[in-house]
Amino acid sequence: MDPEKLIISGENRLQGTVRIDGAKNSALSIMAATLLTKDVCILRNVPRLTDVDTMAAVIRKLGIKVEWRGDNTLYIDSDDFNNCEAPYELVKMMRGSILVMGPLLARLKKAKISLPGGCSIGARPVDYHIKGFETLGAQVEVEKGYIEAKVDKLKGDDIYLDFPSLGATENIMMAACLAEGVTRIENAAKDPEVVELGHFLNKMGAKVKGLGTDLIEIEGVKKLHGVDYTIIPDRIEAGTYMIAAAITGGDVLIEKADPLLLKPLIVKLEEAGIRIELEKNLIKVIGLNRVKAVDIKTLPFPGFPTDMQPQFMALSCVAKGTSVITETVFEKRFVHTGDLIRMGADIKVEGHSAIIKGVKKLSAAPVMASDLRGGAALILAGLVAEGTTELSRIYHLDRGYVKLEEKLNSLGADIKRVKE
Repeated sequence: MDPEKLIISGENRLQGTVRIDGAKNSALSIMAATLLTKDVCILRNVPRLTDVDTMAAVIRKLGIKVEWRGDNTLYIDSDDFNNCEAPYELVKMMRGSILVMGPLLARLKKAKISLPGGCSIGARPVDYHIKGFETLGAQVEVEKGYIEAKVDKLKGDDIYLDFPSLGATENIMMAACLAEGVTRIENAAKDPEVVELGHFLNKMGAKVKGLGTDLIEIEGVKKLHGVDYTIIPDRIEAGTYMIAAAITGGDVLIEKADPLLLKPLIVKLEEAGIRIELEKNLIKVIGLNRVKAVDIKTLPFPGFPTDMQPQFMALSCVAKGTSVITETVFEKRFVHTGDLIRMGADIKVEGHSAIIKGVKKLSAAPVMASDLRGGAALILAGLVAEGTTELSRIYHLDRGYVKLEEKLNSLGADIKRVKE
């Protein structure tokens, strides 16, 4: 496929209504969890994204039947499969592919997964996953670019995570569902996607307690059954449109969004002077001509999400005053700053912090997405920049946003997708 780019004509105020699609990260872990049962699972409100297509390709490669039924419904039948290997050519495209490892160990007692790829925002080591599987009794080896694990019988145990890793929490949870005895994950991730996966597993017949806390307890069961399940809305997509409204001084109603999952962002936007009106599953964002500078620090949930940091940086670039953004989750999550500086932003990176002196105007420039959320930040900057911004490497954006330019154009933006 020929590479594409976005042509963004700036300085348009966004107004109108936008609807949020299903949560990418929930869909990926729940797709992996369907491997735990021989029954058919039907997943609804699944976002049509390249990451979802990659996960579908991974589990098809394992021998599982995956079909789209309509626009947003997946039919997954994992009744009879025996391939335990997820190969490099697929896993390199998305590190979330490693989530099949726990289900494979639970179901087939063996797994061979290529070391994952994905965004270039830091190490994101798989050590936490491996430590968890070893504690449950698996023998794990890492060699020649693959993680290989096997086990006679998974046995529940206490696992302490040095960091509340979202992926490791989910992977261990899934493996523990079919283990013998009780598993306790201490310092577990509390993210909504973990809670959602737990709800899905419980609906399948698992016994998972403590969701949303840092101590999750899983009592192993003999087998799980198929379910019909609807994926929650994507909080990061919702947050991105909230900042799009704020940065353009717009007036946007966001449908199918859960305000409870966006509290840290809502607090910071209100601190910046943005008016926000909340109802169940509705968020209205009314912007200003120019927001006030505020500081943020990323933290694991329920702190300010690292996946919203680049977008908030774009807003800070045109704020009144100086902001300090501190990144504590990923060590390379400031890679987008170079391109923002090319557009006229005043940013200095010192270690884990970025100091941003707001400017009155950004100027259009040719820029390049280096990762998914950094790419979103550059689109936001392009929305308010003087002139026409060209954004290349937009395949990163297609991993996490459904019809992004179409949705923004429906609100009054002027964005065209063209061949490079």
